[in-house]
Amino acid sequence: MTIKRRNRTKHTKTFEERLAEEAARFKEAAAQLPPGPQRELYLRRARQADTAANFNEWLTSPGLQPPTALENMQVGGPAKRDRVASD
Repeated sequence: MTIKRRNRTKHTKTFEERLAEEAARFKEAAAQLPPGPQRELYLRRARQADTAANFNEWLTSPGLQPPTALENMQVGGPAKRDRVASD
C-alpha cells in the first residue's frame, strides 16, 4: 500500500494579491470577447474573485464584530420543558 502525499504549494503572494490578479485576468479576457455567454462567464468569475477579496478583507479585519442579533440567542433554543404552556 502506498501513501498518497498532498501536493503543497508555497505561495509567494498573498491571497488578496492572487484574487486581484485572477479578477484582472478574467476582466482582460472578457474585454477581448464580443458580447455573449463566454464573456458573461468571465465577467461573473471576475465579480466572484472581487467578492471573495472583499469577504476575506472583512473576515481578517481587526474590528470584526459578531452580528448583534446573535448575542441573545441560546445554543439549541429552549428545551421542551422550558417552553410556556401556550406552545
